Amino acid sequence: MEALTSASRRSVEVRRRPFPRWTFGLARPGRGVHAAPIPSPGAMADLLGVYEEPPDSWQQQERHYHFLSELQSLVKELPSSCQQRLSHSILSDLALALIDGAVFEIVQGLLEIQHLTEKNLYNQRLKLHGEHRVLKQDVLRKQREAQQSCKAHNLPVLRAAQQRELEALEHRIKEEQRLMDEKIVLELDQKVVDQQSTLEKAGVSGFFVTTNPQELTLQMNLLELIRKLQMKESESGKKFV
Repeated sequence: MEALTSASRRSVEVRRRPFPRWTFGLARPGRGVHAAPIPSPGAMADLLGVYEEPPDSWQQQERHYHFLSELQSLVKELPSSCQQRLSHSILSDLALALIDGAVFEIVQGLLEIQHLTEKNLYNQRLKLHGEHRVLKQDVLRKQREAQQSCKAHNLPVLRAAQQRELEALEHRIKEEQRLMDEKIVLELDQKVVDQQSTLEKAGVSGFFVTTNPQELTLQMNLLELIRKLQMKESESGKKFV
């Protein structure tokens, strides 16, 4: 951070150097003295404009330094094992990607999609669980009715058949739950891939499609930093524009 600040100060000093004065008397060997033309205010402005940065350059630079400083503070809240991988370079690149506020909106959108997906999958599993409970209750009810109307000498055979029926039902329920859980995992994995791809295309450092546990942990930490910084900036009333 100190190196960046020093570089910034040197840049400021260079830009603040006065523009070289016009020389009104230029001596040319053997040709006497001639008066140099005085530039018009418009021409002077054009010349000075060559040395000026774009109007929003300073603002972007200030936002970059501000976000970098905030990220460096937030990193200290993470476990030491996570801090080691969040180098100054990664944080600086992340701060740069956050300048225009677009990444904040992208992350917010991705999280909303994720929450909707998780809620939908949870409701699907809850519905399946309810269907299984009703199915099992119905089978048990029918079995009780069958036993009540069954003659005593046929009860052992009936009960053995009913036990096989229950075992088959339990196997069916477990298989359907397993398939549902696999579906949930696959859909959530796909959402992770979508998030990685979207943030990579947005130019956020550290994001790319991967299943490497270490890289996933790093990406989760980066997302946490973005969310915390977004909340912190929102609480302070700052706009991402």
